[in-house]
Amino acid sequence: MTTQHNTKPNPLPAFDAVIVGAGFSGLYMLHKLREAGLSACVYEAGDGVGGVWYWNRYPGARCDSESVYYNYTFSEELYQEWTWSSRYPGQPEILRYLNFVADKFDLRRDIQFRTRVTSAHYDDDERKWRIQTNDGATVMATYFISAVGCLSATNVPKMKGLETFEGQWFHTGNWPHEKVDFHGKRVGVIGTGSSGIQSIPVIAEEALHLTVFQRTAQYSSPAQNHELEEAYVQHAKNRFHEMKQSMRESTAGFPYKRSRVSALEVSEEKRQQVYESAWAQGGLILTSTFNDLLVNEEANETLSAFIRSKIRAVVHDEKTAEMLMPNYFFATKRPILDTRYFETYNRENVTLVNVKADPIVEITPKGVRTEKGEYELDILVFATGYDAMTGPLMKMDIVGKNGEKLKDKWAEGANVKTYLGIANAGFPNMFMITGPESPSVLSNMPVSIEQHVEWIADCIQYIREQGYESIEAVKEAEEAWSKHCWEVASATLFTKAESWYTGANIKDKPVGFPIYLGGVGNYRQICTGIAERGYEGFTFQRVPESGQVNSL
Repeated sequence: MTTQHNTKPNPLPAFDAVIVGAGFSGLYMLHKLREAGLSACVYEAGDGVGGVWYWNRYPGARCDSESVYYNYTFSEELYQEWTWSSRYPGQPEILRYLNFVADKFDLRRDIQFRTRVTSAHYDDDERKWRIQTNDGATVMATYFISAVGCLSATNVPKMKGLETFEGQWFHTGNWPHEKVDFHGKRVGVIGTGSSGIQSIPVIAEEALHLTVFQRTAQYSSPAQNHELEEAYVQHAKNRFHEMKQSMRESTAGFPYKRSRVSALEVSEEKRQQVYESAWAQGGLILTSTFNDLLVNEEANETLSAFIRSKIRAVVHDEKTAEMLMPNYFFATKRPILDTRYFETYNRENVTLVNVKADPIVEITPKGVRTEKGEYELDILVFATGYDAMTGPLMKMDIVGKNGEKLKDKWAEGANVKTYLGIANAGFPNMFMITGPESPSVLSNMPVSIEQHVEWIADCIQYIREQGYESIEAVKEAEEAWSKHCWEVASATLFTKAESWYTGANIKDKPVGFPIYLGGVGNYRQICTGIAERGYEGFTFQRVPESGQVNSL
């Protein structure tokens, strides 16, 4: 006789929230949720914290936000304890900062490293997120929060013959931890975006010969990086509260004063003086010199022409200088800061190839073949950027209510649709930190990250206090927000350029403009107002039987 036992399968591990990514966003989100008494787990593909700063270890990798502003500001104690060494911090120092933060707040105990989320499916019956990882594990979570960032899905172009290349090749966004030795090597760099412009001068100093394959000439201005004096650092620390408030109310998350004067209202002599002063000061201040540079073509051309004149003055060879002349509106592609980038083309060991005039045909075992010739290389560097904004989220298999895939939803048309860049209709209890259609990459990222994390944490607290089970964006609110984002963008020059902002760098990707250009301070007011009105544009659900009890 056999005795039968009633057994139930072991329940899956469950958390209040699962967070994907342990960079600036994921670390702060974890801290906020733990403060609120929620159980949370962070999954991170890397061996350590840092997010994009964990992976971006290429030569010359450096932030283009000034260090005293590129911080968390949620903790004054943290701000006072950490001191940056230079105006624009390099990747190793930023990574040390994020490790310092993880240690200070004891965050690692809730982070699972070397783990990639492969899928996140909303379970309609359980009303939870079922999340699977690459190690075969499955967990359940009430809230699914993406902290994967906007620039984490590397873009390696599909080039014929790459698999036959006999040398080494690397992508700047997934650089090896050990130093790459360029000494005595023939090196090729494909791409002249920010990572290319930062790495090219450094590689050129080591390489036997460097060949740069340029598709689009770029505007770039000098960083004028330097070590920070103790008095300057202390002044910034003394102004912590004033600075924090100013950044949060600003247009781009920096406490810079923006001009209220048109570039066309002043004399040419005065305009040149303003540009020269900004050029000497360095950094991103050029875009703040006049109030119409990003909305008026004629005004923009005055600054574009100024930068082109600087390139001509620096680059000795006229033919090379001409190839380096950009022909789009300044700042409609990512503004770039450099250290002696254009000077690098005066070196005898550097060659510039214009791949628009001489396209790359294939990668060969020995190097790169263009229509006009072959360049033998020992090392090939892809500085080809990212599948930005939507790419990191699309890499995961995210499925919402009724089996709707996020990939399918966002493949419907040119404009990706979200609500506030935080939520998606059809995806209950899913939040995105600095997602598409938020200020994100056109702002000082820590400022935008803190605003999103705090808004999400407050929202979850509201849900729990009100006894709701879930929150979901209303489709009509999503449509209205997306329409507003596009209307704001269309009033500027940003939509007139092909860039990774629009998705034009990715083959077959629908082109839109998934970034909110209304300003960080204005965006914060919008989000705060929506919360104060009972989370207008969202619908809430208590239990399945009661249906949606609060649709606003």
